[in-house]
Amino acid sequence: MGAFPKMTQDCNISSFDRPGRVTHCAFPDGAESMNSRSTNILVADDEEDVLKLVGTNLKNAGFRVINAEDGATAIEKARLHSPALIVLDLMLPGMTGTEVCKTLRSDPETARIPIIMLTAKAEEADRIAGLELGADDYITKPFSPRELVLRVKSVIRRSSGEPEAADHLQVEEILVDPSRHQVVARGKAVELTATEFKLLVILMERRGRVQNRERLLNDVWGYKAAIDTRTVDTHVRRLREKLGGAADCIETVRGFGYRIEENSAQARRPAPAGRR
Repeated sequence: MGAFPKMTQDCNISSFDRPGRVTHCAFPDGAESMNSRSTNILVADDEEDVLKLVGTNLKNAGFRVINAEDGATAIEKARLHSPALIVLDLMLPGMTGTEVCKTLRSDPETARIPIIMLTAKAEEADRIAGLELGADDYITKPFSPRELVLRVKSVIRRSSGEPEAADHLQVEEILVDPSRHQVVARGKAVELTATEFKLLVILMERRGRVQNRERLLNDVWGYKAAIDTRTVDTHVRRLREKLGGAADCIETVRGFGYRIEENSAQARRPAPAGRR
């Protein structure tokens, strides 16, 4: 594939050689490869015993741990260190974990850092609210340190691993550059979390095939068992909100899961030269 032109904020996505494969496009500047992140983990919690327990287990797993005991410090250290992942308690002093999450997601420098919420708030409404704010995972206290480490590794793996497809992907007005972790919808750059990005890529790569919630939990989140399939619904809803009208191609198959219609990728294929 030839070199891409200089990146611009807008993108003409009409040129591609076959359904889902783009030949010419300009993506916005400033996107950083997820592979460039370090193995620093930021743990934000005001309980000393939790900081010690989480820190010890993460260090034993080979991570470097940075601690923050309040929300403002968590934001400051996230911007300073750009950690591979943040473990965030919701009930922090001064500034709640919810406010911290909103702030991080609204800042381009920290918007793509994966976040796992670790909190005593175990109600379904709290879990859904956390995921809707942009958290990549949600673990309730009391928790298993081993499970936490496994989930940290799973989230980092899916946020840093590049999708298998080497070319760019296009479905109707959505264009994805997997290697640069960039998304354009209707000519505008769209900021997605690592989980939202992987979910979109999987649906686009498997267009035409229905993906049930259990399989998406396994392929996107790395869960072998269907812990809570509503996690999938929450992320699809957030994905649709960010993509706007371009998300019309994402179809809900009631009682089963989601799919992107294959015909939607073919509908905008330009006619061969001489046959227009």
